[in-house]
Amino acid sequence: MGIYSRAIFPILCDLILGMPFLNRYRRDLLAGARGDILEIGFGTGLNLRHYPEHVRHITTVDASPGMHRIARRRIRQSSLPVESRVLDCARLPWPENAFDCVASTWTLCSIADVDVALHEVYRVLRNGGQFLFLEHGRSPDSGVRKWQERLNKLEMLVADGCRLDRDIGSLIAEQPFAHIQLDQSYLPGVPWTHGYTYRGVATK
Repeated sequence: MGIYSRAIFPILCDLILGMPFLNRYRRDLLAGARGDILEIGFGTGLNLRHYPEHVRHITTVDASPGMHRIARRRIRQSSLPVESRVLDCARLPWPENAFDCVASTWTLCSIADVDVALHEVYRVLRNGGQFLFLEHGRSPDSGVRKWQERLNKLEMLVADGCRLDRDIGSLIAEQPFAHIQLDQSYLPGVPWTHGYTYRGVATK
């Protein structure tokens, strides 16, 4: 992992994903979080202040030590019980049925083994547990998709592996969830190539 991934990109990511207009999307998604929670791709901890106070425990994982360093400040300031680990989301060490809820925001775009990571999400969820997700990805509009494909290599370079063209809905549907509630739309104020958004809840 080079200096850009370790030190520079985490700061840029914190600035971009920390824009105030995104707060309501985080808050709306996480309002349904309950019980013992796992957040994959915790990043710099921007979700932490949007969790309901009644959650029992939050476990977080992120593969980036640079992200983890920034997140520790937010963890120290939080009143919620949080255990944070530097881990690959595709290799979770917990047994089956370990969590009531798994949360992911703007994470699945960057995981190399995203199919394996989603299988792990399903595996560690308890029966009746929910996967809460807020992700950007592949647009249904052919003109936008062409630009996503053109920009993909540059995006992966400057955004540390982030892909613009992942069909998040289809990837989640490949797991045997009992029910998937999915809303798709463009995020206002964001370029269409980067702002096509998948929001939803997948129930095991």
